[in-house]
Amino acid sequence: MFQSILKEEVSQFGQLKRFPIGSVILQEDSYIKAIPLVLKGSLKVMRTDPQGHEILLYYITPGESCIMSFLGGIHNETSKLKAVAEEDCEILFIPVEKASEWIKKFPEWSDFIFKLYHKRFEELLTAVNAIAFQKLDSRLLQLLKQKAELYKSKEISITHQQLADELGTAREAVSRVIKQMENEGLVKLARNKISLM
Repeated sequence: MFQSILKEEVSQFGQLKRFPIGSVILQEDSYIKAIPLVLKGSLKVMRTDPQGHEILLYYITPGESCIMSFLGGIHNETSKLKAVAEEDCEILFIPVEKASEWIKKFPEWSDFIFKLYHKRFEELLTAVNAIAFQKLDSRLLQLLKQKAELYKSKEISITHQQLADELGTAREAVSRVIKQMENEGLVKLARNKISLM
């Protein structure tokens, strides 16, 4: 991923940790001391409202990091987002001061950060557009396709409640739309599993 000198520093200063699926990696309103660099597995990044409703913003996959963590960390601000392990994960945590120092020291690190910023900005625009302009059936199908790509499988182990939480809507609405999608031949339902056709 990185050239040799930067790679050496990443190995030297990064702290490797493993997390099982469902682990909260970053909590909202907590100070950020290290930037997560995902090596294996994936994270889902969520936003929570004051009533506890969540909505999925984007995924962080191997070779990626969370730009919001980076920005919050270098400005000593609390996190505005929550990151949860979507799968079992291996994450290398880079100290904030090193991540900031490398911006000036390594052009490739700077390029990595700016590319991440661009990608996350586009993903956030997609999420806002979906919420504002798409019906629930389109949003749900898009989420299922994202998960299928993430897991590299058309069979997705997930509950209707989990889907509702990630879409920021009611479970009943998701169940109704999923049943409609099954009737249209788009998906096949089983207990806690949905298969894309």
